[in-house]
Amino acid sequence: MKLTLKKLVLGVMASAMMAGTASAEKVIIGDFGNPTPMQLLASTDAIQKATGWDVEWRKFASGTDVIAAMASGDVVLSELGSSPLAIAASQGVDLQLIAFSDVIGKAESLIAHNGSGISSVADLKGKRIAVPVGSTAHYSLMGALKHEGIAEGDVTIISMPPDQIAASWDQGVIDAAWIWQPVQSEILKTGTLIIGADETAAWGYPTFDGWVVNTKFGEANHDKIVAFLKEVDRVNNMYLKDPAAWTADSPEVQQIAAATGADPAQVPGILEGFTLLPMSTQITSTWLGGAAATVQSTAEFLKGAGRIDSVASDYTGFVNASYAEDAAK
Repeated sequence: MKLTLKKLVLGVMASAMMAGTASAEKVIIGDFGNPTPMQLLASTDAIQKATGWDVEWRKFASGTDVIAAMASGDVVLSELGSSPLAIAASQGVDLQLIAFSDVIGKAESLIAHNGSGISSVADLKGKRIAVPVGSTAHYSLMGALKHEGIAEGDVTIISMPPDQIAASWDQGVIDAAWIWQPVQSEILKTGTLIIGADETAAWGYPTFDGWVVNTKFGEANHDKIVAFLKEVDRVNNMYLKDPAAWTADSPEVQQIAAATGADPAQVPGILEGFTLLPMSTQITSTWLGGAAATVQSTAEFLKGAGRIDSVASDYTGFVNASYAEDAAK
């Protein structure tokens, strides 16, 4: 009888433990697969431990794919570029910008194929340019064309996802591409960097990748979102503390390379193409405090370019700094 009772108690305890594991909420987190410190989280169980979620990381090729996934409710937390964010907000998608993943510099650049006759933005007239339409890279391209006084109709813009750009590069179908890593490094083998997003930002067309959350999901999971951002801040600060230590043979770079397929030798240089912001910096008026105005100006540009039909009068509802403020404590 005692043995039977013991077995019964142990069985109940085991069932309870299994039920606890099974009841963990499954959360799909979207990312672009950039070779940044965030990959140290995507390739480990750090977020699971910090939040208690059953996490699935899903890589997206472009912001338009993220918008569709978030609009459907399939994804509730994801990276999203500033240009697609402006599109999503203008369309009324239920999301909020809660933090910056990275500020884009030369990590997204215009690469001209060797022999294309392109040595400056002015040379793009009459050329075929590949870019993931609707992305931050597309926004930078349109900004560069406007700055140079080139009408969009004077070039042929071909919408291609990153992997298709890489596959088409040496087939004679495109002259240039505005694209991010790791495809950028691949096509640079037979191409030349003409201009980066850091330069178009200086012309008034800044771009960034942000972390966005479904509004209702965020409200119901505030503390867990904060825990997520604390982990993001932790790995970013690991890099910011000593960037020079992140060499090709360092454990961090090796892990990032394994997670993204990037060449370890190129990862340190790729990292230099991004600006990573500590959470304490993100919550200032320059960044999250000014994000709604940045989104609105981006939306106004996109409307003028015919990419969206309307612009909201106020985008403050699409930015929520409370998560980052708590994560910075």
